[in-house]
Amino acid sequence: MSETSTPSIRPSEAAHFGAMAGDWWDPKGSSAMLHKLNPVRLAFLRECIDRHFGTDSRHLRPLAGRTALDVGCGAGLLTEPLARMGAHVTGLDAAPELIEAARTHAGESGLAIRYVAGELAELDGQYDLVTAMEVVEHVADPASFVRTLAARLAPGGLLLMSTPNRTAWSRLLIVTLAEGTGRIPRGTHDHDQFLTPEELATHLAASGLGVIATKGIAFSPGKGLHLSDDLRLNYLVAASRR
Repeated sequence: MSETSTPSIRPSEAAHFGAMAGDWWDPKGSSAMLHKLNPVRLAFLRECIDRHFGTDSRHLRPLAGRTALDVGCGAGLLTEPLARMGAHVTGLDAAPELIEAARTHAGESGLAIRYVAGELAELDGQYDLVTAMEVVEHVADPASFVRTLAARLAPGGLLLMSTPNRTAWSRLLIVTLAEGTGRIPRGTHDHDQFLTPEELATHLAASGLGVIATKGIAFSPGKGLHLSDDLRLNYLVAASRR
């Protein structure tokens, strides 16, 4: 058992995402926006992995011999690429329906991934790489959640997170437009729960971690979702022990 038993995901949140399990891997389904977001996240992730662990950007398996934990893994959109990069991966999600879908898809893809349904606070062990993408805005206590993420990080490890910024721009694009037009299922986001980069950095610092890279995820009609220095919509953070 970990240092804290504070539940992270609210039951209503787990139920909301669990209901999306059936078409999670459909790029035109209820998780279509995550399919568009995933390549952007992976580009930042790969850059940070190479810089932090000193791997060659041309290497197809930069995580070979390393362990990884994908928190809030859903049905495995990010977890599977981590496995293909060579990591021994554990995927964790609070929704059992998503874990079942993840196990099925990994089996069909020939990938050996350990999937666990449950709370982060109930998971033991430490990992070289910990990811929590689009998760912290859904937890009951962000400070406690970040502390538990930090506790799962092995010495010399790397933590990667992404989350919407709490701005008028993110409210317009994510809640009003994306949810309002059905591109994201209604009720997925609560704008009041979004964290600013400064707030997330404070939680990380309180957990003994320092931010080593930050990048925005912006949207434009010409480029779609892309990495940017504009943090107003969504942003990615890499952190390690100070």
